[in-house]
Amino acid sequence: MASVKIDNTTTQTKKTQAKISPQLAVELLKAGNRRFVNQTPVQRDLQAQVKDTTKGQYPFASILSCIDSRIPAEIVFDQGVGDLFSARIAGNFSNEDILGSLEFACKLAGSKLIVVMGHTSCGAVKGACDNAKLGNLTQMLDKIQPAVKSVKTKTGEKRNSKNLKFVNRVAKKNVKLTIKDIKENSPVLNEMCEKGEIDIVGAMYSVETGKVSFL
Repeated sequence: MASVKIDNTTTQTKKTQAKISPQLAVELLKAGNRRFVNQTPVQRDLQAQVKDTTKGQYPFASILSCIDSRIPAEIVFDQGVGDLFSARIAGNFSNEDILGSLEFACKLAGSKLIVVMGHTSCGAVKGACDNAKLGNLTQMLDKIQPAVKSVKTKTGEKRNSKNLKFVNRVAKKNVKLTIKDIKENSPVLNEMCEKGEIDIVGAMYSVETGKVSFL
């Protein structure tokens, strides 16, 4: 599959989607992020893609990321209309609704890859580290507490949002735990992953550089 040539300027079709393996999907996202960082985006006719996708969509990858305004998936991976499914929730964790959305994306719509993408300086992670309490935000941040509790620190090291290194380690751990949660709580996606029909990978986006590092 590594030799398959994908035209990044055209809209995904059922035929082009079928040619993309999980491994190639990762490479397409890596290449797109390099273009984003280097400021050499592909020139696309987005209005033409809007028309092309009127009757159907064939995204090759699904991105579960944070709602943070600094990390719009289509932009940081330099993809066009119809290329990506994008599920966004503060702290990029999974729940039944997210799992159902990803099951639709992969099992029914043919997506070949799930990327759980956290990011540096994550506000939701900072809130979890500080054990913040505020309305519905309280129960939401509880979803990130397993990551907070599992990250070890040295004696005297701060375990709150003032320690950005700790925050970023928690964000990375949260990505790994979310992948584990997806596999454990979605038999549909886990089976697809075991059969090699899809892959589920983690990534971290740097708000300082715009670079995505795959874990």
